[in-house]
Amino acid sequence: MLQKTRGIALSYIRYRETSIIARVYTEEYGLQSYIINGVRSAKSKTNKIALFQPLTLLDMVVYYKDDRDLHRLSEVKTIHPFQSIPFEVAKSSMALFVTEILTKSLKEEAGNPVLFRFLEDSVMYLEEAQNNYENFHLAFLLKLSFFLGFGPESAREFEGQLQEHSYPFLGNESTTAALNTFLRLPLGTPVRLTRADRADLLDALVAYYRLHIDSVGEVKSLPVLREVLG
Repeated sequence: MLQKTRGIALSYIRYRETSIIARVYTEEYGLQSYIINGVRSAKSKTNKIALFQPLTLLDMVVYYKDDRDLHRLSEVKTIHPFQSIPFEVAKSSMALFVTEILTKSLKEEAGNPVLFRFLEDSVMYLEEAQNNYENFHLAFLLKLSFFLGFGPESAREFEGQLQEHSYPFLGNESTTAALNTFLRLPLGTPVRLTRADRADLLDALVAYYRLHIDSVGEVKSLPVLREVLG
């Protein structure tokens, strides 16, 4: 049955000689996998594979059957062509990291319009931001944790959970203030952090996710993001 839905591209893997299997978080059906044929062929007249780069916002017509794990696309186009995320090192590093965390964290195969709207708004913020986005990945992970069911109410609770599980994170005045700002105020709210404090918070947030989601495991994009931003 043909259905319309919007989606956010997360990742893809090569499939056979010319195809890919893409993971997309959709507004109507949650996390879904789609096979896209012929996009890696030399005869392909369009660069459709670019539509499945990290965080691309998609408008799709899909063949959907609730008893299948792998679906097909009838039509796909981007809602908002990116002008900055793929071309700026800091933003592209954040996008890779965010999509890896989302792929490991999102398991639901049902629509969640509120979560989808949060993800869409976050992507658009990152795409359009010209400054004060160096902490985007930190604020995003904290806000996402509430949708996943384990958001901390305060910096003290966050730090306490880590210490309870013997993670050696000792927040200082700057990181505690930053955590509380990220929790309470919108994305993009200016927060001053040193590179070292930003790196410590990043590692602590990944550890916090590992406490609550077994499948997070190794985050391959983390070393690159740590090097670029801390």
